[in-house]
Amino acid sequence: MNRMEPLRTIEAGVLEVAYYETGPADGPPVLLMHGFPYDIHTYAEVAPMLAAQGCRVVVPYMRGYGGTRFLSDATPRSGEQAAFGADLLALLDALKIERAVLAGYDWGGRAACVVAALWPERCAGLVSLNSYNIQNIAKAMEPDTAENEHSLWYQYYFHSERGRAGLAKDRNAIAKLLWQLWSPTWQFDDATFARSAAAFDHPDFVDVVIHSYRHRFGLVPGDPAYADIERRLAAQPTITVPAITFDGIDDGVRPPADASAHAHRFSGPRSHRLVPGAGHNLPQEAPRTFADAVLELVPALMRSQTTSSS
Repeated sequence: MNRMEPLRTIEAGVLEVAYYETGPADGPPVLLMHGFPYDIHTYAEVAPMLAAQGCRVVVPYMRGYGGTRFLSDATPRSGEQAAFGADLLALLDALKIERAVLAGYDWGGRAACVVAALWPERCAGLVSLNSYNIQNIAKAMEPDTAENEHSLWYQYYFHSERGRAGLAKDRNAIAKLLWQLWSPTWQFDDATFARSAAAFDHPDFVDVVIHSYRHRFGLVPGDPAYADIERRLAAQPTITVPAITFDGIDDGVRPPADASAHAHRFSGPRSHRLVPGAGHNLPQEAPRTFADAVLELVPALMRSQTTSSS
């Protein structure tokens, strides 16, 4: 089984980020962002596909996962969307990457959407599962359909101290259940799960996860350091960069939607695609489909690099 090793580390913002890199150092940069509760091995098949086409591929562990660590004990263990976006922007700065294709799903897709929306000069193209992934916290308390509320049970569980204790006690069992519920047609084996679950054995995993699922409902305050970013995100900024968005037909978190559902959030070129036989963890369930989408956006990145260097 392919393990994404060796890892590199770099100080970026409030974190020491652990990341995997493959492909030529001078290739067009692509950052692949994982979600909850997954890890960088979501991209174990996608990364070599992109590297083989000449891309510089960077796959970081998000805050609270794997080898990524907070630099200071005093930093709040925030899981708010502004923190995810700020972490990604800081990583681009630390790696001296001026512009990249950003791709992700779940938490990682949210980070990519935040950077694409607020700092479009840093994003040549966006690949995002579930389309526009920036939370509208002001409307978080508006009830959804009964079916959608049922699928979000884990979020409401994490709102309680019982949920925090449950996650701390048996994070792997919860994560494995979510994998099964969210990707009902994906037949992963125990070794595949164990490879990713190692990333959850992290001193800040529980704190970051719990804060994330409470903050998005307005139940806890955010880190004041990200207040300005959260204010800008509250306006639901439009994504102007070229984008390819996906929904897995079998996604157990949200039912698939057609392109019109989030069309008003995208003002640039956008292609929305429904993927049969895939659930929430689309890069791992349909790696070729995901990699091909990234590669569609690379030419625009290469043109921008040529223009900036001329």
